[in-house]
Amino acid sequence: MRVRPISPDRLVAELAERLTHAEAPGRLRVAVDGPPAAEPDTLAAALVDPLRAAGRAALHVRAADFLRPASTRLEQGRTNPDAYYEGWLDEPGLRREVLDPAGPDGSGRLLPSLWDADADRASRAAYQDLPPGGVVLVSGALLLGGTLPFDVTVHLVLSPAALERRTDPQWRWTLPAFARYADEVDPASFADVVVRADDPRRPALVEPA
Repeated sequence: MRVRPISPDRLVAELAERLTHAEAPGRLRVAVDGPPAAEPDTLAAALVDPLRAAGRAALHVRAADFLRPASTRLEQGRTNPDAYYEGWLDEPGLRREVLDPAGPDGSGRLLPSLWDADADRASRAAYQDLPPGGVVLVSGALLLGGTLPFDVTVHLVLSPAALERRTDPQWRWTLPAFARYADEVDPASFADVVVRADDPRRPALVEPA
């Protein structure tokens, strides 16, 4: 493999170009996966306008808006890394409301947000229609290696030192979950696009040699 440094703007442009020409039955379902310190939400949001400008409807969905209720999510305490790894994300809800409707033979009627974790109640978001050929960008942490069906996967990877340095102190209890994810799932070994994001100003694409 080779590691190619790239500017943040060029990274967005190259990813948008790739997704513009990607084909999938129904709509294109894209994962932008990475720990919060790698800012996957920011990258996914930056792709929306270039995709639309290229003629593809695009919708950004944050995995953080598909968490389980606090009564379930925090059952083992507020700072349990195993619970964070295994049970914070409402995968059935994300499939039901976003990925399945965007998939082959899906209705295209997507719910961009299911749960307001801060208020701990349903978000009451309105459904949005994504036409055939559209792109839904799902961003967040720990998205790969499970049951979620994606057509294109983008993984943002940080070295352990960079992850610890860039993780907000109040969230450092999640670091063992990301170490487990790297060890058990190893998303960098199979994601369609791998981006080294130790320095947000100087990302780099990991490409086959």
